[in-house]
Amino acid sequence: MGSGKTHWGKIWAEMNGFTFIDLDAEIEKEAGKTVAAIFENMGEPYFREIEATTLRRFEGAQNTIIACGGGTPCFYENIKWMNEHGTTIYLSTTSSKILQRVLTEQEQRPLIKKMNPAELLFFIEKTLKERMSFYSAAKFTLVSGQLSDQSFGDLLITMQSPK
Repeated sequence: MGSGKTHWGKIWAEMNGFTFIDLDAEIEKEAGKTVAAIFENMGEPYFREIEATTLRRFEGAQNTIIACGGGTPCFYENIKWMNEHGTTIYLSTTSSKILQRVLTEQEQRPLIKKMNPAELLFFIEKTLKERMSFYSAAKFTLVSGQLSDQSFGDLLITMQSPK
């Protein structure tokens, strides 16, 4: 959450002629309600089931960037599935940078909706620590503060270069 997946994904998809998909937006379209409403009314376990099912609908997608929610890799062996069916990128971001970015979007983010800044920073640090084993399983890690419009294109070139 707040690492820039949607922001950079849209830019990189447009610059490279790829399709961009925001997984949460796809879930909202299918469910006919917001992610926040799904969490509130049905609970996180229900959301995670829908998330895994929706993600797997994109099996075989080519030239597509999918921005997943921050928790996506951590459930239903999603990171394993994503690694088997595509190229995964973890956008590494500091907890203080995430805090800056999500403070203005708390209402749209069900897990952090009612937290004050101190609680939110603690939650971010704890969540990053809990999820790091999943995030570190991504095929590539890019440092969020070092990203540019060209970062994805550079990664594509690196992936195509003989080793």
